[in-house]
Amino acid sequence: MHFTRPRDLVVAGLLGLVLGYLLFLVAYGSLPQLPLLAGITFAVLAVIEAVLAFSIRSRIKNGRVVAAIGVARSVALAKASSLAGTFMAGAWLAALAYLFPRRDELVAAVLDTRAAVVGVVSAAALVAAALWLEHCCRTPRGQDRESTRGTTG
Repeated sequence: MHFTRPRDLVVAGLLGLVLGYLLFLVAYGSLPQLPLLAGITFAVLAVIEAVLAFSIRSRIKNGRVVAAIGVARSVALAKASSLAGTFMAGAWLAALAYLFPRRDELVAAVLDTRAAVVGVVSAAALVAAALWLEHCCRTPRGQDRESTRGTTG
């Protein structure tokens, strides 16, 4: 498994931005009002992943045993979260790009703009926490796989 590459995040963000903007362009009139706390789920996930990152980092720094499968699962979670968060950040930014200029003409756009701001902030927090978790799962500098093997000979 490879760690998240910046280009993957750029592609996910652009995809979310384009698809989100097209959705708002075509269907905003028929969409229900965006709930103010719709994006808060990502903020909750960000807190959970940040706690997990600090836990793993602490265990590795203190030399405590860390199960390889647990670290691999954490990296997979971090990668999925960073991609999902980037996609949704793009979609929430698309909502802002569509709604912000229309705040004076549509009352619903004012309320939806607030929800979009909450969504962007929460998605950005998830991306940051996921990338931090991924960073904390890396092998510390100065350690290599040879140090865990017995000597032969």
